[in-house]
Amino acid sequence: MNEDERFRDENEPVENRQGLTSEVGITRHSEEFPMIAKTLAELEDVLAEELIGLGANNVEIGTRMVSFTGDNALMYKANLHCRTALRILKPIYNFKAETADEVYEAVKLVNWDDYLSLNTTFSIDAVVYSHIFTHSKFVAYKVKDAIADWFAERYDKRPSVSLTNPDVVFNIHVSHNKCTLSLDSSGESLHKRGYRVAQTEAPISEVLAAGIILKSGWKGDTTFIDPMCGSGTILIEAAMIAMGIPPGIHRQHFAFEKWKDFDEELFSAIYNDDSGTRELKHRIIGSDISPQAIAIAEKNIKNAGLKKYIDLSVKPFQQYTEAPDSEGILITNPPYGERLKVDELEVLYAMIGERLKHIFSGFNAYILSYRKESFDAIGLKHTRRFFLYNGALECEMREYEIFSGKRRERPKEEAGREQRKEHDYQAERNSKEGYRRSKRAEREGEGQDEFDRPARQERPERRGGRPERGERSERRGERPERPERRGERSFKTERRPYEKRGEPGERNDASRHNTGVKPFKKEYPPRDRNNERERKPGGFRADKEFEQKGRSFDARSKDRGGFSREDHTLRERSYGPGNKGRKPAFGKEDKPGDFKKRTPVRSGDASNGERSRRPRTQEGKEPRLRRPRKGE
Repeated sequence: MNEDERFRDENEPVENRQGLTSEVGITRHSEEFPMIAKTLAELEDVLAEELIGLGANNVEIGTRMVSFTGDNALMYKANLHCRTALRILKPIYNFKAETADEVYEAVKLVNWDDYLSLNTTFSIDAVVYSHIFTHSKFVAYKVKDAIADWFAERYDKRPSVSLTNPDVVFNIHVSHNKCTLSLDSSGESLHKRGYRVAQTEAPISEVLAAGIILKSGWKGDTTFIDPMCGSGTILIEAAMIAMGIPPGIHRQHFAFEKWKDFDEELFSAIYNDDSGTRELKHRIIGSDISPQAIAIAEKNIKNAGLKKYIDLSVKPFQQYTEAPDSEGILITNPPYGERLKVDELEVLYAMIGERLKHIFSGFNAYILSYRKESFDAIGLKHTRRFFLYNGALECEMREYEIFSGKRRERPKEEAGREQRKEHDYQAERNSKEGYRRSKRAEREGEGQDEFDRPARQERPERRGGRPERGERSERRGERPERPERRGERSFKTERRPYEKRGEPGERNDASRHNTGVKPFKKEYPPRDRNNERERKPGGFRADKEFEQKGRSFDARSKDRGGFSREDHTLRERSYGPGNKGRKPAFGKEDKPGDFKKRTPVRSGDASNGERSRRPRTQEGKEPRLRRPRKGE
């Protein structure tokens, strides 16, 4: 995990080689100290707005975190009221380390009496992003050993470690060689609200559900509907946002309640403060095709105390025949086809687009999904995109403004609306995750275009099966110039398809063979009859025109009748379709002497009736062939 935890110099504790005193670790209620709120990727801006609304100072956005300063009251409020925070950390010690032993020695410098006692239990949560330390648990073990040895050297006894329900939780964050040791004020992750008693197969995180609602800008001013609600997480978070109910109101405890400086009276006053609650003025509607999912949603909604504010029903999305209101907001999280298998995923998303277009006119719809093909199947043009993560999946939430008629028939919108759209586009483009994904898509597109080759051109008509020799040499003269440096690529689109790839001795790049295009046919130089392989006297070269048609006149060819040089046997010769009824001139038992007298004469070899001029050979020896002369 890559987290940029930057702190202001004036807020960083000063390293004391004699040990850190309690004034560094324990602060008074009115004094401000640095804190870190961890969140999901692309929800940092929403979390920063929440912290500013609670009164945080020096708010700075990082990667999956927001740093800020405040007092104990703000720390209590952040744990209780932040809907998009996962943990609230309180840094107590910053140091640099290049080895595990340096981590051990640095942690032993802390005055651990300020945070622990012999009767308290603790645990270590390590987050490592470093080329030096590659295993987070190893770093956690080193920190644990340093704390245990610190107490053993002073009291001959050490506090116990508890992984299930510790009294104090420490967080060690390592970014390369920079280490930050913090107190975890939350304990369990803040996405565990406390109202969920049951869940469906693939529930959405409470932090992500609250984040997409806050990104949409909905605050309870219109009707809200989730037609594929599942276990009801989005509905519950929407109701709590609309009514101003703190998300941590149902939690049993927070980790800071066991700290030595915990102010129970202050936290009780913050917990019981209901000045921010509001009355719900619009309906919140949920439905699902599964009766089991609706039963689970009813249990969770009842446990959250919101039963009378949320309407549930078993109803498939395709059975909606009219919208519940003239305008409103629709937010849903359909199946992605990953954990929940859907037989026809594109059909499902096409149905969603059809219902949105024909039923929910006047609504703003927000669809959270994973696959680009699913968004394409919706068939509607989105107005905004939000890049998010659902677990490890790179997801998107797209906004659709639903209206009746065609887009080009809509009247021109006001100037303020156009400015908002332009601002939203710039915000989308400048989003960290959006920028990263867009650059990755550009690289993938460039990598694909880089090796694209033009379509093969039609070759000119050939005479006799191949172009004339002069024509071939002329084409070779039109070859484009090669790069001057060896091994340098050439991506010229004017390359003729029948030209050679490279000169002899030139290094050919391996990427040329990965183009997916059928390789070009290699062109050989004209054959020199005088410098061919050594042939026996009388041998002749096969005609290229007939060679392309699959016929060979080589004397060694197995298709040629007569005498075979390989096995010294005679084979029958075919006389073509016009001689089907004609018997062969010789039989299998004929001798070479008969063969010489009865061999059929080919056109161009000799005139009909003329005896063969093939020289006589001794009996049992191979008859020699020669090329026929002109006029014979």
